[in-house]
Amino acid sequence: MKPLKFKLPEIFLFLNLCYTCVVAEEKIQQAKRTYIVHMDKSNMPESFTDHSLWYDSSLKFVSESASMLYTYENVIHGYSTRLTAEEAESLGKQSGIVSVLPEVRYELHTTRTPEFLGLGKSSALFPTSDSMGEVIVGILDTGVWPELKSFDDSELGSVPSGWKGKCEVGKNFSSSSCNRKLIGARFFSKGYEAAFGPIDETMESKSPRDDDGHGTHTATTAAGSVVPDANLLGYASGTARGMASHARVAIYKVCWLGGCFSSDIVAAMDTAVADGVDVMSMSIGGGISEYYVDTVAIGAFTAAAHGIFVSCSAGNSGPMPSSLSNVAPWITTVGAGTLDRDFPASITLGNEEKYSGVTLYNGKKLSNSTVPLVYGGNVSNSSSGSLCMAGSLIPEKALGKIVVCDRGGSARVQKGVVVKAAGGVGMILANTDTFGEELVADAHLLPSAAVGQKTGDAIKKYISSDHNPTATIGPGTTKLDVQPSPVVAAFSSRGPNPVTPAILKPDIIAPGVNILAGWSGAVGPTGLESDQRHVNFNIISGTSMSCPHVSGLAALLKAAHPEWSPAAIKSALMTTAYTAYKSGEKIKDVATGGPATPFDYGAGHADPVAALDPGLVYDATVDDYLGFLCALDYTPNQIKSTTHRDFTCQTSKKCSLGDFNYPSFSVPLETASGKEGGAGVSSTIKYTRTLTNVGAPATYKISLYSQTQTVKISVEPATLSFSAQYEKKSYTVTFTASSMPSGTTSFAHLEWSDGKHIVGSPIAFSWT
Repeated sequence: MKPLKFKLPEIFLFLNLCYTCVVAEEKIQQAKRTYIVHMDKSNMPESFTDHSLWYDSSLKFVSESASMLYTYENVIHGYSTRLTAEEAESLGKQSGIVSVLPEVRYELHTTRTPEFLGLGKSSALFPTSDSMGEVIVGILDTGVWPELKSFDDSELGSVPSGWKGKCEVGKNFSSSSCNRKLIGARFFSKGYEAAFGPIDETMESKSPRDDDGHGTHTATTAAGSVVPDANLLGYASGTARGMASHARVAIYKVCWLGGCFSSDIVAAMDTAVADGVDVMSMSIGGGISEYYVDTVAIGAFTAAAHGIFVSCSAGNSGPMPSSLSNVAPWITTVGAGTLDRDFPASITLGNEEKYSGVTLYNGKKLSNSTVPLVYGGNVSNSSSGSLCMAGSLIPEKALGKIVVCDRGGSARVQKGVVVKAAGGVGMILANTDTFGEELVADAHLLPSAAVGQKTGDAIKKYISSDHNPTATIGPGTTKLDVQPSPVVAAFSSRGPNPVTPAILKPDIIAPGVNILAGWSGAVGPTGLESDQRHVNFNIISGTSMSCPHVSGLAALLKAAHPEWSPAAIKSALMTTAYTAYKSGEKIKDVATGGPATPFDYGAGHADPVAALDPGLVYDATVDDYLGFLCALDYTPNQIKSTTHRDFTCQTSKKCSLGDFNYPSFSVPLETASGKEGGAGVSSTIKYTRTLTNVGAPATYKISLYSQTQTVKISVEPATLSFSAQYEKKSYTVTFTASSMPSGTTSFAHLEWSDGKHIVGSPIAFSWT
């Protein structure tokens, strides 16, 4: 074999490239990022008298220049700091370090709802105002606009005696910003500033002040006071009130212009536990990971162990399967459905065809006569012109016309700004395959209407077939009693659970489309810099909106049943949720137009009146969650990272995911191509559950409903008799399943009833 020969210039180029790679690698190693350091508090060396001294020593051992951003004492023990990758690796090897987790950036998941949920009716089951006033809802979000009437405290007594929180002072926020309704407000920015540098206070307030609107919206949805004559620009007029209108609110600002950072989130959760909140609501989400490296799951575990109900949004990545976030079983994961309210606007084409869209525009109307109509893709100099992206439209071709823009690629309201800047006089926002027939209303800055895919396609067909297409857009209105409702929102993230398929997620759905709630005075209803309108209420959509509905309902249940655990409250909400309309027809999925499934809505749509008296609950303790982690084959260190506890799974005790006491059932099955599969082969799986009686003595009988003959279901015993409150009874479900092709799913439903209560559980089968 001949030796390779290189010319001198080639050798020089090769060496130069090698040098460049080495320098780049060194820069990567030297670049600092934030890490959350979880310490094993019980293993502090005797030479230290205080944990903070030990933390500082462990840090200085790897970096003399590093300092602690936060120390954590409740949801975990440890601190956060800025380190290079090499320093973080070295720190992780020290004795007493449980884990060193890199910072994760989380995103926000972004009137009539009390009546829609049945809370407008009088009921002897509802808690009194005094008991409701003892419940504190903690909101981790973008802050609060405290001047709103939604935070009026005139109907509230003194602050609960156990409250340990405070009202932090900062830019545009004084101690007087809090009251007997808004009893606490804090902000957490150290992780954010470590990543982006000092906060520019000309752009955002370094205080609990909400410059975004999202946090104020979620807080008032959960627990806003009663406000008559609420509306957005004349739309959705009525009395606004939160789900738990007499509960107290505590704000923890963790989200900023650049996002929400895990070191700040953990610090807020840590503080909220110490402050004494009863409910923790987080409309945020990040990536999917195992529980022992998921900072929200880790913090939520300790919160739940302290008796705090934790609810999180499922995410807005639907209708893609397995698109969920926040899936830990000690978190209540909330998807989104629609209300029975809409905001229709008529669209009339030049051929006299009429269509209906939705809008929240209330400015100067178009004339009754039609104006020229064009498709964005035909009046653009860009390949993405159909999306009406910034600078993509040709003014000479858009001037004085209504422009049809495809949804996607940029914010819906931003497309209207682009059309207006190009001289357009109106916009029709057309859904594509991704969004189907889902309609989301927006407070546009020019006459606009959003339409479903079918209508959008018909309008575009008219444009392409008519030599002089014209149209006009009528004014928007508020329409009530829209049916069917609810339907599952297309954007609502779906199961199966991507981390633990044997746990069905989401848990439940609640209203999350076109929701009216309080808003920040710092921005207009669109959130755009060019939007100078100021409103006290706004209408927005997302699982960010459905999550605080459930947080408020949990507060309602906590006030009515202060002795219930977070798991019992979750169970009450899930087992009383409904999956069909009054006609008996199954809840629909707007993404498909067909029936939704438990992978879309979990146990179903929340029914708070029924949840106040569920009859039976599936309760769970810390020991149950530890057994769940053992069933996942977690190591002692992984369990400690997740739960803040020293625990080793017993080898003599076989833990099964099927025996974890969850209110729903998810049954992963092997397919014919699986290692134990084969045509005609069946498998038998047993799940055991325990029910606790929270009502009067009664006898419950089982009923089963299944859409498949492929899985035979039996329950033993078929009758459960309870003679006392809080008595527990167990039962076993046996599933005998035939092999099916990979990707096949099917569903069933299990109900216990005493003639008064129905304790329902969805069952999801999936073959992989």
